Amino acid sequence: MAVKTCDVLIIGAGPAGSSAAALMQRAGFDAVIVEKQKFPRFVIGESLLPRCMDLLHEAGMLEAVEARDYIIKNGAVFLKNEQQRTINFNEKFTPGWGYTFQVPRDDFDQVLADSAEKQGVEIIWQQTVTAVQLNSDGVMATIEDKEGETSVISSRFIFDASGYGRVLPTLLDLEAPSSLPLRYSVFTHITGDIRPAGAEEGKIWICVLPEENSWLWIIPFANGKTSVGLVAKPDFIEKLAGKNLDEKLKAAFQLEKNAKQRLADAEFCFPAVKIDGYSTAVKQFTGQHYALLGNASEFLDPVFSSGVTLAMESANRAAKTLIRQFNGEDIDWDKEYSSYLAQGVEIFRTFVNAWYDDKLPTIFFSTNQPENIRKQICSILAGYVWDDNNPCVREHDRAVNNLAAASAIMAEKKES
Repeated sequence: MAVKTCDVLIIGAGPAGSSAAALMQRAGFDAVIVEKQKFPRFVIGESLLPRCMDLLHEAGMLEAVEARDYIIKNGAVFLKNEQQRTINFNEKFTPGWGYTFQVPRDDFDQVLADSAEKQGVEIIWQQTVTAVQLNSDGVMATIEDKEGETSVISSRFIFDASGYGRVLPTLLDLEAPSSLPLRYSVFTHITGDIRPAGAEEGKIWICVLPEENSWLWIIPFANGKTSVGLVAKPDFIEKLAGKNLDEKLKAAFQLEKNAKQRLADAEFCFPAVKIDGYSTAVKQFTGQHYALLGNASEFLDPVFSSGVTLAMESANRAAKTLIRQFNGEDIDWDKEYSSYLAQGVEIFRTFVNAWYDDKLPTIFFSTNQPENIRKQICSILAGYVWDDNNPCVREHDRAVNNLAAASAIMAEKKES
């Protein structure tokens, strides 16, 4: 059997896989992607963070993305009936981009894959990695096409950017339970969105529902459609009125004043879809000749739209680390990659946990918050979670706890 060879084999052509491959190819190393599906294909995770703009630029993909005229996302709006907190990304603590895009992922992922191919990356479509053998000098991977025919690829290293497919965690027994409670998401795309006008049009809406730990997202696209979704515990979704997911999602729209008004004329573009227990984790991010990228490593929660940012950040860091290794440096992958990635994951985890235990909503909806605190939080929500100059990054647990306590005291004083 003929064996194909390359410097790095990448599983998955999503944002992590395509951007990692482009970075490797731009550095002069041969990258090959194996992608199970045929693009374009539907996937969730449609709201980027400004940090993505830096990462797209480094991968040579920003110009192609900008040419698609996606709707500009310059912030986020958190709503709970009469309460509102608007985040403007150009008011953040950390220098960097003040906007990004809302992206239909079928189109966005196709643009990134096309860009990678134009930069010399080979993508093997509609084939699956079914076995991986890690040797002292590299990797032997077996791939299988739709007809069941197999072939082998030999590489010096392998990146798993398979997302929810989680190929290497499955093949190498790396799966670990998530530390986050079980939650479901129910979502669709709609027409008939009554959008706010002007500068607020492109912002994502996060609408807090009265039931504990439940909320709605509203993400507008330039094509006239809007992504809407519910995140909640399973028992809450079960209790919603309706015989099917469509009816239950529409019932959730009625539970928050702002969502009810904005989605009054909503027409579903396809039947609502449910994802069960989306949070995932792994035992380790790297090992001999491999690294896990994006959702193949860990996925937390959709509330702060961190998924694509962490995916592309992990791809950027892994590619740069591997380039250094290929250029002769002695690399400690735990220090150079795993610890770096873990920092971003842990900061987002702190904010996710604080969102669901009501500390973050207390902070968001508090009045008279100091400007420096608003800017520091804004930086995290913009994806700049590796800026150690930001006190809310450097001491994230302590900062959230102290801010929540102070906000609660101010709220009590206002009521009295």
